[in-house]
Amino acid sequence: MDRDGAHATGGAPAAGAPALPLAALLAAAGTAHLLRPAPFDAVVPRSLPGAPRAWTLASGVAELLLAAGLALPRTRPAAARASAALLLAVWPANGRMALDAWRERGRGRGARVRCALTLARLPLQVPLVRAAWRAGAA
Repeated sequence: MDRDGAHATGGAPAAGAPALPLAALLAAAGTAHLLRPAPFDAVVPRSLPGAPRAWTLASGVAELLLAAGLALPRTRPAAARASAALLLAVWPANGRMALDAWRERGRGRGARVRCALTLARLPLQVPLVRAAWRAGAA
C-alpha cells in the first residue's frame, strides 16, 4: 500500500484504512478509561465542572463510540472529524500526565517507564490527529 492506503497494484484504498487501526486504538483507550479510571481522574483539569471521575468515564464512552463510528463506513467521516477533535482536546491532559510522570521519575523503574511512555505519547498525537483526518477522507 502507498501512503494513501491504495494497493501497490493501483487499486482503490483498502476499506477502512487508516480508520481501523485508529478505531482499535480508541477502543483500547476507552476500555482503559472505564476499567482503570484513577490515573485519568488525576489529569482532569480542575477548571472543569463536576467530578473528575465523570469526565474520565464520559471520555471513555466517547472513545468507544468513536471507535465504533470509525469502523462503520457510513459513520466514518463524522467519527473521523470527531476523533481528531477529541485527540486535540485531550492533548493538554496528556501533557499534564507526562509532567506528573516527569516529576515522579526518580521513584523507581516503574516510574521511569511511565515517564518515558507518557513523554513519547505527546508527539505521537500529531500523526494520530492526521490519521483521523485521513480516515474521514478515505
